[in-house]
Amino acid sequence: MEKAKKGSYKHVKKHSPLVVGAHQNGMPLMEIPPIIQNGYPYPYQYRYHQSCPALLPLPLSLPLPPPLLVYVPPAAPLFHDNNLLKWRTNGQNCLRKQRPVQNQVLGPGPTETRFNVLPLHQELELPQNQTNIQNRISHLDLSGKEVVATRPDSGGTEGPAIPLLANHFLVQFDPSERIFHYDVNITPRPSKETARMIKHKLVEENRDLLSGVMPVFDGRKNLYSPIEFQRDKLEFHISLPIPTNGGKLMETQKKRLFRVNIRLVSKLTGENLNKYLKEKDGSIPLPQDYLHALDIVLREGPSESCISVGRSLYTCSMGGQRDIGGGVVGMRGFFQSLRPTQQGLSLNLDFSVAAFHESIGIIPYLQKKCSFLTDDFLKKQRALTEEERKQVQSALKNVKIFVRHRDTHQRFRVYSLTEGATKDLKFWDRSGKEYKLVDYFRDQYNYEIEFKNLPCLQISRSKPCYLPMELCTICEGQKFLGKLSDEQTAKILKMNCQRPDERKDIINNVVKGAFGPASGSYSNQFSLQISKEMTQLVGRVLQPPKLKFGDTGHVRDMTPNRHDRQWNFLHSHVAEGSAIRRWAVISFGGTGAQHACIPTFIHQLSNRCEHLGILLSKNTMVNPLFENIQLLNNITGLETKLRKINEAANGNLQLLVCVMERRHKGYADLKRIAETSIGVVTQCCLYQNLTKLTSQFLANLALKINAKLGGCNMVLYNSLPHQIPRIFFDNQPAIFMGADVTHPHPLDDVSPSIVAVVGSMNWPASNRYISRMRSQTHRQEIIENLDLMVYELLDEFLLENKKLPSKIIFFRDGVSETQFQKVLKEELQAIRVACKRFEGYQPLVTFTVVQKRHHTRLFHGDQNVPPGTVVDTVITHPREFDFYLCSHSGTKGTSRPTHYHVLWDENRFRSDEMQKLVHCLCYTFVRCTKPVSLVPPAYYAHLAAYRGRLYLERSDSGACGKQMLYRSGPLQTAPLPQLQDTVKKLMFYC
Repeated sequence: MEKAKKGSYKHVKKHSPLVVGAHQNGMPLMEIPPIIQNGYPYPYQYRYHQSCPALLPLPLSLPLPPPLLVYVPPAAPLFHDNNLLKWRTNGQNCLRKQRPVQNQVLGPGPTETRFNVLPLHQELELPQNQTNIQNRISHLDLSGKEVVATRPDSGGTEGPAIPLLANHFLVQFDPSERIFHYDVNITPRPSKETARMIKHKLVEENRDLLSGVMPVFDGRKNLYSPIEFQRDKLEFHISLPIPTNGGKLMETQKKRLFRVNIRLVSKLTGENLNKYLKEKDGSIPLPQDYLHALDIVLREGPSESCISVGRSLYTCSMGGQRDIGGGVVGMRGFFQSLRPTQQGLSLNLDFSVAAFHESIGIIPYLQKKCSFLTDDFLKKQRALTEEERKQVQSALKNVKIFVRHRDTHQRFRVYSLTEGATKDLKFWDRSGKEYKLVDYFRDQYNYEIEFKNLPCLQISRSKPCYLPMELCTICEGQKFLGKLSDEQTAKILKMNCQRPDERKDIINNVVKGAFGPASGSYSNQFSLQISKEMTQLVGRVLQPPKLKFGDTGHVRDMTPNRHDRQWNFLHSHVAEGSAIRRWAVISFGGTGAQHACIPTFIHQLSNRCEHLGILLSKNTMVNPLFENIQLLNNITGLETKLRKINEAANGNLQLLVCVMERRHKGYADLKRIAETSIGVVTQCCLYQNLTKLTSQFLANLALKINAKLGGCNMVLYNSLPHQIPRIFFDNQPAIFMGADVTHPHPLDDVSPSIVAVVGSMNWPASNRYISRMRSQTHRQEIIENLDLMVYELLDEFLLENKKLPSKIIFFRDGVSETQFQKVLKEELQAIRVACKRFEGYQPLVTFTVVQKRHHTRLFHGDQNVPPGTVVDTVITHPREFDFYLCSHSGTKGTSRPTHYHVLWDENRFRSDEMQKLVHCLCYTFVRCTKPVSLVPPAYYAHLAAYRGRLYLERSDSGACGKQMLYRSGPLQTAPLPQLQDTVKKLMFYC
């Protein structure tokens, strides 16, 4: 007998073939051999255990297209309607399996049986599970790879049309034009700025060898030329004077020699990009290498005169620098990026503002950042305390500097400060002679160090290498990565806050200006033509949904028809008011006059809640407590105080209102203790709002309290099954989930990332969400324990509604386009794993990425676009399912629409249906009486992730500052404290 090869059909001959045929319906019998592979083209398991063979109804008149692969366990039938409903009649608890161990690996067994399934005709009506399978098959290519959902139609049609302009500029390229990609290796390795200087001198001195062209360079490894060089491998030696002392060239400066090796890597053409933009079948992937080359071409001109930070370029030519305090300046610039769109290749260009370190001496820089470092302090020659030293070290960590006492091209990075003062530092020279640092600078440079009691800068990670602060200056063009203060943030936002007409003029001036993407001759060399006019398109304005309030109010429903789509509760009650009988008030700080406002505040808040249909007891459980604001710095004392208040309410306090003198870092400890140790919901407010109580402030506070304590402020008058009847049904509940990951501060290389997932618990209102939070690996974007969190939310939904949702609508925030495929592969699989833990449960999943950090802007004349404006043509993806929706009203600056990109859609939404769903949900956000810019599931996930971040920010964690300077081993992810059961099912995070 011939020996079978591994992976061939003969290799699986021991398995019996599956029979697809007709028992009652007269369909022709087909014998299909099983196929065994290592991959999972379709990872769902079917758990309807029957001994009968699988049945697949097929219309007789249909031709048979090429087969697709679907996973099915051996001897498991695909469809059996009676068994599909069996669990519904026998009760819901039989669905839930034993809760798995957290680290358990779930998935199919070691042996998988597969068979070929023929795609069904779209018009054929199927039972629900048959529709599930057909929808999932459509998202698989022949290799079993999950592909991003394509646009289901030519775009939406609902809503009146509106003419718009978008900050996209059409870029025309010659598909036949070749681009030659070269790898560049420079030794010794220079900085990015020096590398560009080397490239310019190399081009000037070797035009013949480079075929007389001006190649473009990314400053690292990649060089692109429109003409092939004379040889595939070239080597040059470039002697270059390096700028010192802030950019001045010294006449006596020594030149440095660099060796440059250039090697041809590939020859690129635009044919695949041209096909990608024009063809709709999706068989051609986006040619990222060619697109990256074009992006470098368009950045080469601006990079010669601008500071490059990521995809943005900043220059003083756009209004100079603005001092925003604390040694930080704001600088204007522009963002640019090439994007494939329906109109072709377009350049997205937007106005941008960023914060930079001010290029001044270290001592004056620190005087601006550290309030204690005054002139009097320096005159007294007092040494820094340990707390002051840590503050200075935090301000200077990772900042690049240059020295002024000698001529050198070197730039140094500050790693830390010395433990001792400058006067006490010693070192040994190469001959072994011991030197005092102050003596060395006096003898070697004839310089007497003035501030001997200050520490020195440590500019080496592993060995002692000291520089006195007073001899160092901060390098220009460094983006400020620290956390801006509230005042600095306000100034940066004001710089960036441009009305639509102003922003449009700035963008147009950049495109046509001398430092824009069309500056220089580079684009012409590569046959690129950039339109100087913004893209004209037609958007649509979706009409606001009708809202329903409480039945006991004078106004029970309304449609927000104001121009800004706002509404109020002046004569209305909330849809469902909570009952708050056990609550208390505690004050942190404040004056005697402010304390006197508390009784009035309690009385008016109770009355306002009553007017809104919320029951808030007239009397608190204990008399208002007045504490010093310093109690927020004492974690133990704060927890003891909160526990005593809760015990006074017999351990069942529902609400604690906290009135603060000012914003305080102890807010994080207050929330953590209340929600994870005590089990009480808190609501914080500031005295400045209590001294001038307004009806609007009290109403906003009451609405937040009602939402946190389980109430419901408003609902859609027409539920989703009535508004989108093709997708949603009253008797088939759906769950809306949102997920977000928040990462630590850019300078924090220790703290874990925080992930939050929320899910709606009430159907069809779908406006009450509970959350699950986890910590995970530092800066890990993919959610690690998504299957566990989704399972817990589904379990809660089952307890609440007595049935599992038939549809999961998942909104994922914070994902960049480069991560789409990875998120789709891993997180969608995690959702499926969670569903497998319920016997026979296979909901339809729609997975949508939500993006706010993009640079597309829409203009309607000189005004902001009206709320409800949606765009799904011209500037959207050539074939994938995405759209821009500006659901909110822009009051300051230029409105930023939210970008929704549907990666996976088993529910088969049409454009109008998905856009209406998102738009309607934006009117159900509990914290305000206007539509929000972000779909609420994603918004709530963001708030919950922020709350999880607060749980790790302890006000007494000053000792951790040293740990953030060096990473000695693998990071240990600190777990989040567990929520108390009394708040776990509430929207405490909103």
